[in-house]
Amino acid sequence: MNVRLHIDRLVLDGVAVRAGDRARVQAAVEAELTRLVTAGGIAPELARGGGLPSLAAPRITVAPRATAAQLGTSIAGAVYGSIGGRR
Repeated sequence: MNVRLHIDRLVLDGVAVRAGDRARVQAAVEAELTRLVTAGGIAPELARGGGLPSLAAPRITVAPRATAAQLGTSIAGAVYGSIGGRR
């Protein structure tokens, strides 16, 4: 099965990401989401196809000195919590 996930815009309320870290956060989100979807699949209702106009992922806690990679991994985990096959 092929899964195509397109995130048009990611809104992070209350999280400051420096302009220089945005690409690293994006890369970490992509890598972790790929890993999670590969390992656990996606929810059956999404596997049938279609799209979601928006998705409210659960709140994440970010350590004050979290790296861009740690932030991206946390974001991916939250997103996957809303689309994942194992709920």
